[in-house]
Parts: sequence; C-alpha cells; structure tokens
Amino acid sequence: MELFPKEIDKNKNWLPYDGAVNYHGKLMSLEEANFYLKNLLDTIDWKNDEAVIFGKKIITKRKVAWYGDKPFEYTYSNTKKRALPWTPELLKLKELIEEESGETFNSCLLNLYHTGEEGMAWHSDGETDLKKNGAIGSVSFGAERKFAFKHKESKEKVDLVLEHGSLLVMKGTTQTYWLHRLPPTKRISSPRVNLTFRTIVE
Repeated sequence: MELFPKEIDKNKNWLPYDGAVNYHGKLMSLEEANFYLKNLLDTIDWKNDEAVIFGKKIITKRKVAWYGDKPFEYTYSNTKKRALPWTPELLKLKELIEEESGETFNSCLLNLYHTGEEGMAWHSDGETDLKKNGAIGSVSFGAERKFAFKHKESKEKVDLVLEHGSLLVMKGTTQTYWLHRLPPTKRISSPRVNLTFRTIVE
C-alpha cells in the first residue's frame, strides 16, 4: 500500500499516436462512489443486451440502459434503442463529467457487468449516430477492471486499470484508429457499472 499515492496526470495521452485517451482517476470520495454504485444498480432500467450477429439474435448476460436529453434512437450491433429521460443522479454525474472534461454530452449508454466473467470484445464506438471524433466520457463504479486498447493497423496495445469512481475520456480520432475492450477475468466476482457519456447527432 502506498502512503502517498502517485498523482494522476489527467493531461497525459495514454495512446502513442492516432488518438487521445486521458485518465482522470477518481473523481469522488469512496462514500460518493459507493452511493452512486448502489443507486445505479437499484434505479436504472437495466435490460439484457441484444445483438444480431450473422442474422442470429444473441442475448448477453451483460445488461445495458440508454438515457438522454431526448428519446434519441441509437443503433449498434444491428439493434435499436430509444433513450429514457435522465434520472437525477445521472444528470448530476453528467454535470460532473462535463465540468471535469470540458466536453458536453447529450446521452449515456450504461453497462452492467455482474462479475469479471462478463466482458466486452474488441470494438470501436464508430456508429453513425455519434458525433464524429466526439469525446466519450467513461465513468466506472464497482470492481476495478482492466481496459485495453489495440491499434487497428499496428496492433500495438495499451492497458489501463479503471478504478471505482473514476473517469476515462476518449476523444479525437481514437475510435477511427483504435479498438478497445473489457477483457473477462475469473478473479473478480463483484459487479461493475460503466457509464459512457456520448453526443448523438440529430
């Protein structure tokens, strides 16, 4: 255990080229992070995620929810979602993330991973509904998990550990040139809730 934790440089770009990823570390106290984790688990309208792959409908163990300024429609993995109105807690988190990152967002896709065995395969968030090269603010609550990036051409990889109550911001051409994933692990049995604040273009 470190007596004096290393100061996190939120201006550091974790990608060597072709994009920008800034890790801001923990944005709140442990008590606040615990409050948000419990609130999100209890109040969000969680649904099992669906994807259509090679014409076949797949239901995932991971659960998702979609919230926004308006009932935006958002299509990914060949399924369409309609945004629900913000909860008071989501709005507070949105304001906190906007203030911290200097970005603005109008929607949020939430993911619930019940244990470490649930993860996310390599992908990039390049859906046409999203603002091109727009920032994505990723907030994590619950289990600390490794988060990985892989360059689409060079295959170079970058790994980070996302802490309880922390913020990661992906921006610029990150989605064009890099894939990211949440690798599964059998070592973690507690849940993780991830909020990805985005901008939908109307």
